[in-house]
Amino acid sequence: MLFRLFLCFTLIPVIELYLLIKVGTVIGGFNTILVVILTGFAGAWLARMEGINTMLKVRMNLQQGIMPAEDLMDALIILIAGLVLITPGLMTDAFGLMLLWPVTRNKFKRFLRKKFDEMQSKGDINITRFH
Repeated sequence: MLFRLFLCFTLIPVIELYLLIKVGTVIGGFNTILVVILTGFAGAWLARMEGINTMLKVRMNLQQGIMPAEDLMDALIILIAGLVLITPGLMTDAFGLMLLWPVTRNKFKRFLRKKFDEMQSKGDINITRFH
């Protein structure tokens, strides 16, 4: 786990720097910075809209007595997308925008659910229910 964290905190920034330099040599430094700022603003706006829509669904389901498990998972993924979009860079912005887009978010949600089920079947996660 420590090695994975090390890779995330060193490899991702290095890749981001490399991409920013490469794109900067093609479209120019100012344009590259402008793209990063615009994708950040667009992502923040989209995260806000998706988050508001998801929270309205959660509230509506709770008022009807329905457990909003799927909507809460969407809210978590949207939060992660917002956090990733705060990080300046092209790769992280692309990943954050993919998490905000409902089609790719649903695929990511299925992937997470599959991983969660695998961890539960291995005994890595123990879920007890209270009645």
